[in-house]
Amino acid sequence: MSEMSEANKDLLEKYRKEVALRRKYHEQLVELKGNIRVLCRVKPVLKEDQHEEGQSVVVTTDPNNESALSVLKGQGRSHDFELDRVFHPQATQEEVFQEIEPLVTSCIDGYHVCIFAYGQTGSGKTYTMEGSTENPGINQRALKHLFSEIEDRKDMWTYTVTVSSVEIYNEVLRDLLSKDGEKLDIKINPDGTGQLHVPGLRLIEVKSFQHIKKLPEFGNCILFSHSSRSHALLMITVLGTDLASGAKTTGKLNLVDLAGSERVWKSGAEGERLKEAQNINRSLLALGDVIQALRGKEKHIPFRNSRLTYLLQDSLGKGNKTAMVVQVSALESNVGETMCSLKFAERVCKVELGPAARKIQRGGGSHQCD
Repeated sequence: MSEMSEANKDLLEKYRKEVALRRKYHEQLVELKGNIRVLCRVKPVLKEDQHEEGQSVVVTTDPNNESALSVLKGQGRSHDFELDRVFHPQATQEEVFQEIEPLVTSCIDGYHVCIFAYGQTGSGKTYTMEGSTENPGINQRALKHLFSEIEDRKDMWTYTVTVSSVEIYNEVLRDLLSKDGEKLDIKINPDGTGQLHVPGLRLIEVKSFQHIKKLPEFGNCILFSHSSRSHALLMITVLGTDLASGAKTTGKLNLVDLAGSERVWKSGAEGERLKEAQNINRSLLALGDVIQALRGKEKHIPFRNSRLTYLLQDSLGKGNKTAMVVQVSALESNVGETMCSLKFAERVCKVELGPAARKIQRGGGSHQCD
């Protein structure tokens, strides 16, 4: 029995090494194909949830496979999902950010990056993206990491970082950094580059992470609060100059907390709330159409079908780096929404964007993508 026990331990250790190796090769393949990276985070069951009917746990993660989770649909039937990474309910904010960190770094190198959280209201999207004062989420950690990297490169590169923030509510784009929440429009930049341009959008140049936290405009609108009925976007642009060659890079980082993805019939919304739900679902459907078109490698990608996808066009399409954090509830009462979110995540997993293109302008002045 002792020999059998040792043999089992050896087999388990070999299996774990094989899983780790498979994940390493998968990530290399993802990098070559340019797939959208899809992460899933399961919200822990809170104490107040345990006393209500229909609150049994139906989502389980596999401790030996970081890419798998299973959803029990009833009558003993279950549905297994395989994504790029699955975080168990006890996963920390730091663990989640470690998976995102390489994408944040690539923004400094001149890549366009989009990171967004998707899922039903109450599934933990805002906690993952914004976090709390004591336990910050991706937004604050990304900004802190950016400036840490910039400090490490100060002898070789100089950088200018600008930040803007907008909210999309009922298909209306508003500037969160202006006092009156000015309505904005999206246009093609008149400079001839073909890039998108938002006339009147307030851009704030920031010198350090501490500088950001001291700015009054950022205290309420960016780091901690926005409506769950709107999409909130924190947009960071990093312009770099190589001190030796004069080469210039332009990196963009879009951090997006999407509105909740409830089906209208389940929410029971009426009046203004019904209008909100319909507009949210239209924009999320438009996002799904863009994903489907990218997956099918179609010539026409319908970015203009919503303000959300149009605004994200230059960081969501071909040649860019994208990560989606799908947030799910583990509770039986939310199993329908959980299944919808995970099926969408499966479709996103199969999108190939092609190798990411670096936006760099050589010292001689020619603009090219590596």
